[in-house]
Amino acid sequence: MTLLPGNNALTAVQDEKAGGNQLFPVFLKLNELHTVLIGAGNVGLEKLTAILHNSPNAKVTVIAESVIPEVYNLSYPGIKIIQKSFNDDDLDSADIVVAATNDSQLNNYIRESAHQRKLLINVADKPELCDFYLGSIVQKGDLKIGISTNGKSPTIAKRLKQVLNESLPAELDTTLQQMSELRNSLTGDFTYKVKKLNEVTSVLLEPKIVRKNFQWLIWLSIIFSLAVGITGLWANEPAFKSYVQEINPVFYYFLGAGFVFALVDGAIGMSYGVTSTTFSLTMGIPPASASMGVHLSEILSNGIAGWMHYRMHNINWRLFKMLLIPGIIGAVLGAYILSSLEHYSQYSKPVVSIYTLILGIVIFSKALNLKRKRTGEKIKRIPLLGFGGGFIDAVGGGGWGSIVLSTLIAGGRHPRFSLGTVKLSRFFIALMSSLTFITMLNGAHWEAVAGLVFGSALAAPIAAKISNKISTKAIMMSVAVIVILISLRSIIVFITKII
Repeated sequence: MTLLPGNNALTAVQDEKAGGNQLFPVFLKLNELHTVLIGAGNVGLEKLTAILHNSPNAKVTVIAESVIPEVYNLSYPGIKIIQKSFNDDDLDSADIVVAATNDSQLNNYIRESAHQRKLLINVADKPELCDFYLGSIVQKGDLKIGISTNGKSPTIAKRLKQVLNESLPAELDTTLQQMSELRNSLTGDFTYKVKKLNEVTSVLLEPKIVRKNFQWLIWLSIIFSLAVGITGLWANEPAFKSYVQEINPVFYYFLGAGFVFALVDGAIGMSYGVTSTTFSLTMGIPPASASMGVHLSEILSNGIAGWMHYRMHNINWRLFKMLLIPGIIGAVLGAYILSSLEHYSQYSKPVVSIYTLILGIVIFSKALNLKRKRTGEKIKRIPLLGFGGGFIDAVGGGGWGSIVLSTLIAGGRHPRFSLGTVKLSRFFIALMSSLTFITMLNGAHWEAVAGLVFGSALAAPIAAKISNKISTKAIMMSVAVIVILISLRSIIVFITKII
C-alpha cells in the first residue's frame, strides 16, 4: 500500500508538473489499524481480497447496502460485515478508508467525510481522489516488494508482478531468515554489528573473486573429464583403433540421437539418461555398456551445461552442496552393482517409473495452478534425495533429472534454479560413475559411446540457452509431460514382459 502525501487534486496536478513518481512508499501494519471499506460488490471484493492477502489479520469493517456472497465466504478473523447505508458516524473509529461503491456522488461524499476526520482514503478507479494507492505486491516469505505506476496503469503493475514472481527465487526467504538469525546472534555495540554484517554480505558486492576461483575449478574439472573420456576410449585400444579406421554407421545413429536427447534434457533438465538408455537397449547394446555410454557422454554435456547455467546465475549453491556428495556416493555404488549384476536394472526400473509417474502428475498439477499461492512445504531431506537419485541413475542408466529435479519442483523449489543446480551436480556425478564403469568393465561399444559423447556435447550449450528463455510454467509442463510419458512406457514394457 503506497501513500500519497497530498490531500486534494491540486497536489496531484503539482506532482504531474514536477515529473516522475512523487509517491512515498510505506508499509502499514493493518493488523493494528482499523480499515473501513464501503462497498461489497465486485470492486469491493477485489479491494478486500488485496488487503487480506497481504494482511490476513487485518481489522476490516465492511459497510454496504448489498453484499455479494463471495464477501461473506471470506473467512478471516478480522472481518466485520454491516449491511446498511453509509453514514458519517461509520468513520469515527476508522484509521484508513477505502471507498469501493459504484456511486460517484457517494464516493465523493465518503471522501469529504474522511478528510474532515483527517483520514487517508482510497477511492476505487479514481486516482485523482486517492490519498494512497493499493499497489501490486510481490512476496517471497518475509520479503515484500510494492509496485506503483502512479495510478497510470494497473495492468503494467500486474505484469511486472508476474515477471518478478517468476524471476525472484523462493530461496530469498531462506536467505532473509539466515541473516535474521545471524543478526540476532551478534553481540556488541551497533558499530560492531554493522561491521560484521558488512563482512558477511560483502560477497554479494564482490562476486568476481569467488567466480574467478570457481571458474578455474570448473575448467580443471572439464579438462579432467576429457582425460577420463579419452582413457575410457583407449582402455580397449585394439577395438578403438579398429573403430577409428572404419567408422561404423551406428556412430551416426547415436550422434543424432545424442544430440536430440541432450537438447531436450538441457532445456528441461531431465530425460537424457532414460531416453538414451532406452535407445541403446533397442539398438542391442548391453545394459552395463549402455549405462557406461550414457554417463561418459554426460560428463562433457553436463560440464558444458553446468558452466552455462553458472554463467547465467542459475545455481543454488546451498542446494548444490547438499546434493553433490550423497549423489556421488549413490552413483558409485549403483555403477558398481550394475557392473557386477547387469540384470539388476530390470527390477529397479518399474519402481522408479511408478515414482516418477506420480511426480510428473504432481508437477503437471502445480503448473496448472502456478498463479495460486504455494502452500506445500519444500522437501527437506536433500542429501537422501541426492543419494537415491545418484544410485538409481547409475543402476537404471538414467533418472537423476527425473527423480531429483522432479522432486525439487514438486516440493515447491524454483524450476529454473533447480534445473541449473541439477545440471551442474550431474556433471560431477556422471564423472565419478563413469570412472567406476571404466574400472569394472573390460569392453564397450565404442561406436555408440562416441556418438552419444559428441552428439550430447554439441547440443549442451544450445539447450542451456534455450532453458533460460523458457518460462517457469513451460519448464514445469515440459518436465511433467516427459516424465509421465517415459514412466508409462517403462511400466507398460515391464508388464508386457511379465505377461
